[in-house]
Amino acid sequence: MNLDDLRGLDRFPAYVYDLPGLQAHAESIRGALGRTELFYAAKANPDPEILRAIAPHVDGIEVSSGGELTHVRETLPGVRLAFGGPGKTDEELTLAAGIDRVHVESPRELDRLHGPADVLLRANLPLQLPGAALTMSGPFGMDEEALNTCAARIADNPHITLRGVHAHLASGLDAPTMLDLAHRIAEWAVPWLESHGVDDPELNLGGGMAVDYTSPETRFDWHAYGAGLNGIPARLRIEPGRSMTAYHGWYVTDVLDVKTTRGETYAILRGGTHHLRTPVTKGHDQPFAVLTADGPRSPATLVGQLCTPKDVFARAVLVPPLRPGDVIAFGMAGAYAWNISHHDFLMHPKPAFHYLR
Repeated sequence: MNLDDLRGLDRFPAYVYDLPGLQAHAESIRGALGRTELFYAAKANPDPEILRAIAPHVDGIEVSSGGELTHVRETLPGVRLAFGGPGKTDEELTLAAGIDRVHVESPRELDRLHGPADVLLRANLPLQLPGAALTMSGPFGMDEEALNTCAARIADNPHITLRGVHAHLASGLDAPTMLDLAHRIAEWAVPWLESHGVDDPELNLGGGMAVDYTSPETRFDWHAYGAGLNGIPARLRIEPGRSMTAYHGWYVTDVLDVKTTRGETYAILRGGTHHLRTPVTKGHDQPFAVLTADGPRSPATLVGQLCTPKDVFARAVLVPPLRPGDVIAFGMAGAYAWNISHHDFLMHPKPAFHYLR
């Protein structure tokens, strides 16, 4: 996307989504994966236009709540769905009819699933995960004892079919690390499934592909990952979210004030982390471009309008001389941005949304 596409906005803040860029990226991922199925994790960004852009290039959508399930069904009628997430309510489980796969998180959840249903049991395996940005341990999935309990109960239930194992264990991993983890998961999961009578075992490896906000040009190696998965003797599925959509969204806003306090310069921007929570949550400087100013650069901290010192987009970054009215565009805002933010704090206006087509 050309930055000129962002200069003509007449209302700030605004989200701008690059749909052609997203479609090309999704198509390239699909092409790199070979026989591995590709489901998009809607939690990363469930915007209807994002979903419609991705749909032709994925095998289905992963949802993690009844609300997401209903939203995706309404947006993409007939799309294949996988239903995950801990703490599913009875009401949510009644929506599982016709779902491609239900990811079961506990024996009690299994008992409340009436079927008919094809299930993957979510495994919480004791594997070391060096370099992970986030580990999905604790309440997510089951240990071996609970997994065996579920397998035994499914064997006695004609309405539930065990298809495989779901094992999303960590996020923020590069392709070599994820491949090593995938093979270690398979070394346990495939024999375990076969021991429970699953003739055509399925393995869902989840998402978690690394996205580096400090180096936007660094991308996950999808071709190496897809090629390395070919040696695993199981039907495979992955569920990326952030790594699909992060690169194709911008949060664009303008400068309201610039001031220097005790030797530090602050540019106060319209909006804030109630619109773009990613940088404060992950503790990084959000990548950005100044669209309307140039000149010698000096340090300034880019903050929003909220009454909290945590409302920071980027700290002590080099910027040209800024004045009220200058426009700044924050990149990599296509995932876990608007939809994960605390929109109503201080009741500021919500951003506009634009779609490049």
